[in-house]
Amino acid sequence: MEKTYLRGLGVALVTPMKSDGGVDSVSAKRLLEYVIGGGVDFLVALGTTGEAPTLNAEEQADFVRLVVGEVAGRMPVVVGMSGNDTRALVKRLENMDCSGVDYILSAVPSYNKPSQQGIIEHFRRVADVAQRPVILYNVPGRTGRNMTVKTALWLAHNVENLVGIKEASGDLAQGEAILAERPQGFAVLSGDDSLTLPLMVAGADGVISVVGNALPQLFGRMVHAVQLGDLATARRIHLSFLELYQLLFAENNPAGIKAALASLGLCENNLRLPLVPVGDELYTRIASRIEVLSRDKAF
Repeated sequence: MEKTYLRGLGVALVTPMKSDGGVDSVSAKRLLEYVIGGGVDFLVALGTTGEAPTLNAEEQADFVRLVVGEVAGRMPVVVGMSGNDTRALVKRLENMDCSGVDYILSAVPSYNKPSQQGIIEHFRRVADVAQRPVILYNVPGRTGRNMTVKTALWLAHNVENLVGIKEASGDLAQGEAILAERPQGFAVLSGDDSLTLPLMVAGADGVISVVGNALPQLFGRMVHAVQLGDLATARRIHLSFLELYQLLFAENNPAGIKAALASLGLCENNLRLPLVPVGDELYTRIASRIEVLSRDKAF
């Protein structure tokens, strides 16, 4: 398989919830049109930001169909599909309806804390059965195990259906080391909004973003400015986001971004347990910063 890869701004979509805990399809469609209208390059459903672990199989399938239907071929769609039972994940991938889906995003298994060899064997099986190209997802702060540079590069060079990595270790040096030795056609995408600028300057292809849910046009301008070599503009926008980066993760993701979206009237501020909304003080600070950035025409 010829490797093809994603570039630019991808948004890790939230899953809007009703007050009774059900998935809010009306708000989801509104959010999709808002984000697509903001000029993003691709979308990611059922990731960390989408509260995928709290959605059952039927809800996950319904949400993917909703996203695919609304996108209607306008941009690539990536779907998160992860698990810490390799055999069970393989079965899910084999039975997955991939209509309208372009890529699978799959995280390092959580809780089990596999060795690096275990991570390799897990992703060899995932890549072998997946019906679409697979993007690795390294997020040790959530999984409890870091995929090392050596492991990521071995997989990139030796497993054909693995076409990229979402690097969310929070370690800029790790991302840069992967960039230095990645094979041609293997995408490196930032998984940390705050590291997007420096990682893209080092050669990364783009980002799978949280803040892009709320401010797709402005954050996208930063990403696209880097691609065009306009680093002065990119730096100005990046620095304007520094406070918001911190606020959105102060009480965990996706609680922060759902507060931001609620302040914009895009969805209700509801999450599924064990996640809860941010406190009132933080909500006010997030809403205030979103308002400032939304009206700022300096960029």
